[in-house]
Amino acid sequence: MAPFCNVALLGQKFMGRAHSNAYLKVAKFFNVPLQPVMHTVVGQDLIALAPFASRWGWRKYSTQWKDVVKDPAVHLVDVSTPNYMHADQALAALAAGKHVACEKPLAATLKDARAMRNAAVKSRRSRTFVWFNYRRCPAVALAHQLVREGKIGRVHHVRAAYLQSWGGPGTPMSWRFQRKFAGSGAHGDLNAHIIDMCRFVTGLEFTEITGAISETFVHERERPGGEQKALVRGAAGPSSKKSNKEKVDVDDCVLFLARLHGGAVASFEATRNAVGHQNNNQIEINGEAGSLRFSFEDMNVLWYFDAGDSPRTAGWRRIMCTSAGNHPYAGAWWPDAHVIGYEHTFSRSGRCRISTAPTKRSAYWKRPCWRPRTGRRSR
Repeated sequence: MAPFCNVALLGQKFMGRAHSNAYLKVAKFFNVPLQPVMHTVVGQDLIALAPFASRWGWRKYSTQWKDVVKDPAVHLVDVSTPNYMHADQALAALAAGKHVACEKPLAATLKDARAMRNAAVKSRRSRTFVWFNYRRCPAVALAHQLVREGKIGRVHHVRAAYLQSWGGPGTPMSWRFQRKFAGSGAHGDLNAHIIDMCRFVTGLEFTEITGAISETFVHERERPGGEQKALVRGAAGPSSKKSNKEKVDVDDCVLFLARLHGGAVASFEATRNAVGHQNNNQIEINGEAGSLRFSFEDMNVLWYFDAGDSPRTAGWRRIMCTSAGNHPYAGAWWPDAHVIGYEHTFSRSGRCRISTAPTKRSAYWKRPCWRPRTGRRSR
C-alpha cells in the first residue's frame, strides 16, 4: 500500500466540492506515490459542514482553521477559501511545517503574495503550489509540448481572453465584488488563469506591461440573503437599513498588453460581463512556423495550423485530445474519443505529489519560472 498524505481542506463551497472530488478520484485513475487521505474539512457554515463532510468522504470537520493547520496529523493544507483569507491561512500552515496547495489568485494583495512567497522559500520542508487546473486539460498540455518541440517556431504573438457572462446587474452582491475580500474582480478571478496559461504553454516570461484598462459596469448590487450575507458582511458589521444595495469596488473587465521574452507581444482580456460566453477561457499562440488555439468551452480540442503545409491544402487542423499515449493524461481516463470534463482537471492537478521528507525541488510560488512536465509522471 502506498504511503499516505493526510489532507485538510479549508473551504466547503464551489472549490471545496471540486477539490474533494479530486481527492476521491485521483488514486483511482493515476498511480500516485502517496495515497491522499481526506482527513478534515473546514468551513464557516456549521449547519452545512457535517452533511458536506459525509457526502464527500471527509473523516472530520471543523470551523476552527487555526487549530486544524496545527494538527500534527495533517500533512497538506488545501486553501480553497475566499481570496482575503489565503495569506493568513497559508502562512500559518507553512509556519506549522505543512505542505500548502492554494487556490488562485495566490493572494488578494501583492504584499500578501510576497509574504507567502518568502515564507515558502524559508520553509524548506514544505512544498507549495497554486491550483492552476487548466494546465491539466490534455489539449493545453499538448499545446505546451508542441511549442517546446518547435512545431510553431519562435513565438510572435499571444492573444488570450477569459470571457464569462454571469456578472450582470441581476447578480447579487458577493465577496467576489468587494475589494476587501477579493482584492480585484475579473482581473484576479480570470486574468490569473490566462496569464498562467500563456506562461505555461509558451515558456516565456513577461518583460513589460505596456498598457492596461479596467472598467466597472455594475456599480451597485442587491444585498444577498442567507449564507452569502454572513460572508459579505462578516468583516464590516451590520449593514445600513436605508438601502438594499451595496457598492461594487472591483473591476468587471480588465484588458492589458504585454511584451514577453524573445520579442513576443501579448494581449489579455478578462470580463464577467460578456453576454453569450459562459466559460470561454481561450488562447491563441502565433509563431513563425505555425499557430495554436484553444477554448475551454470545447476543452477536449486543440486547433493547430502548420505554416509549412502547401497552400493548396493548408488549413486549421482539429485535434481531438483523447488518444492514450499521444495526448497528456488521456490514457488515465477513458477510451479514445470519450471526452473528459472540468472536474478531471482537478484530479490531475490535485495529485498529492508531496512528501513529509525534505526536498530540493522548488515550490510553485517559490520560483516563478518553474514549469511542471506534462507527461504521465507530472504532478
